[in-house]
Amino acid sequence: MANDMNYQAAREADALHRATVPHAVSARLIRARRALHVTLSNGVEMSVPVDLLQDLQGASLNDLAEIEITPLGNGLHWPRLDADVLVEGLIHGIYGSRSWMAAQMGRVGGSSASPAKAAAARRNGAKGGRPRNVA
Repeated sequence: MANDMNYQAAREADALHRATVPHAVSARLIRARRALHVTLSNGVEMSVPVDLLQDLQGASLNDLAEIEITPLGNGLHWPRLDADVLVEGLIHGIYGSRSWMAAQMGRVGGSSASPAKAAAARRNGAKGGRPRNVA
């Protein structure tokens, strides 16, 4: 009897979760754009370039095309690549682990170029470069 009550409570909690939290109902690769297209249970559709996602950069289109949705719809799995992505992460713009995301931001952040940055670098170079760290 207790197991039946626990099972029923779990089914009700699952139904409430599925009704209130968006989950993937379909996922496919848009080959021409190398983009992942996901449709959520609330009707929202989103596309993300696969090369922004951890473990998917540079993968072949054939490997990327085989996508599985987890039973609860909260994750996507690429069996040929042994790669996984959380749907909630996609919704919030989180495309990998914390350390991977930090490395991506650092790589992009230091590479920006603008006329103002170039002029400042020339002025600084004319003065002898960056001052020494005195500590």
